[in-house]
Amino acid sequence: MAKELMRWSQLPGVSSLQDEINRTFERFWRDWDLPVFGRGGLMLPVNVSETGDQVIVKAELPGIDPKEVDISIRGDTLLIKGEKKEEKEEKGKTFHRVECRYGSFSRTVTLPATIDADKVTAEYKNGVLEIAMQKKEEAKQKQIKVKVD
Repeated sequence: MAKELMRWSQLPGVSSLQDEINRTFERFWRDWDLPVFGRGGLMLPVNVSETGDQVIVKAELPGIDPKEVDISIRGDTLLIKGEKKEEKEEKGKTFHRVECRYGSFSRTVTLPATIDADKVTAEYKNGVLEIAMQKKEEAKQKQIKVKVD
């Protein structure tokens, strides 16, 4: 008795299994705030902290001209994007190792509170961008005293 070979695409349930695996991965990664890699694979690490009045985001941008960075807020999302320009090669120079990355980058961060977009400041110092965002009044924590009879 000889058995016939079947094409992979003809096996029952394979395409529905593949669809389910794809949906599972999409659900898994959907809500993560992950860095987006540019042409050179440049990653933008951030720290997000919160005080009673502010949300503070610190992003490491070593070697990046702050003039090449765009910051915007839409709703509860902060977007930081820009580009690290590649240094011009000089004739007569022999490179033995090139590990520095260049290219565009983009990072979205979901903010933990509602922000007053008119009260945002950004400072760049020693390769670190610090964005301080004032919370809207309704987002600030209020202390409520309990009456005792």
